[in-house]
Amino acid sequence: MSNNPIIIICGEPNSIFSEIIYKSFKKFNKKRPIILIGSQKLLSAQFKKIGLKLDLNLVNFTNKKIINLNKNLLNIFNIDYKFSKPFEKISSKSNKYLTKCFEKAFFILNNTKTKGLINGPISKKYFLKNKYQGVTEYLSKKFKINNFSMLIYNRDLSVSPITTHLPISKVSKKIEKKIIISKILLISNFYRKYFFKKPKIAITGLNPHCENFFKLSEENKIIKPAIKVLKNKKIDIKGPFPADTIFLKQNTKKFDVVVGMYHDQVLAPIKALYNFNAINITLGLPFLRVSPDHGPNYNMVGKNKSDPQSLIDAIKFLDKIK
Repeated sequence: MSNNPIIIICGEPNSIFSEIIYKSFKKFNKKRPIILIGSQKLLSAQFKKIGLKLDLNLVNFTNKKIINLNKNLLNIFNIDYKFSKPFEKISSKSNKYLTKCFEKAFFILNNTKTKGLINGPISKKYFLKNKYQGVTEYLSKKFKINNFSMLIYNRDLSVSPITTHLPISKVSKKIEKKIIISKILLISNFYRKYFFKKPKIAITGLNPHCENFFKLSEENKIIKPAIKVLKNKKIDIKGPFPADTIFLKQNTKKFDVVVGMYHDQVLAPIKALYNFNAINITLGLPFLRVSPDHGPNYNMVGKNKSDPQSLIDAIKFLDKIK
């Protein structure tokens, strides 16, 4: 197994990230070097505010090499950030800082070998500013990737929405046969490459109970024809299933992945089943990108009560990938 580092962008500076990275690093096997990209001064101040103590090892990057990397310490590539107190309200103040963090991560990913990228929680309202539907779309745009897919991964059951962070009123217009085919091929290839298995995939319909409310429903016009093409490509896929019953235990145990038509159709059930014991993986990028399956959660900032399990799972996932 290679000893390439895992790159972690600290994300929104006024979030629960400092707490969950501390807890994750303490529980994680320290054989794998981890490099944070963020403000060393801010993170140290937040640790102190919460009553935590953890040394950060400063690293640099030059001549396509990471200098002073220590696998036994939590490493950080410092990005300057001015702050008046350890935790402030989430606002647009951090936008330039976050942009610099992402740009530095992209530079490192493009110029040296890593295990992949994890980004801490981001405020869509301020950082993405309605220019992007989510971080998945932001990264895909930055790397000029048109064919990408969001996979919420749990080893027992994963889910993937065909449309991602999209208002429900616009979903039906974005459901296309070619998009369904391309995204499910990404999912199947991902499972084959990293898990050495042919995944069993279920796909939902769009309409309640998959019923025909008009002559050419999305199920008959788009979803079923897409399934037929995928079966001809030897993809193990079944459906379309009604979304209100596919997540019953006797149904989910038959599949590795449930693909839905829109975000909450599959993310709400997976969180109800597994809480935050899942990670968000972006498929189609030139590197592995993973993120914890939760947001900044400002209401929990500084309370030292946040569950780090999703970040721990993200780190362990990248660590195991060859």
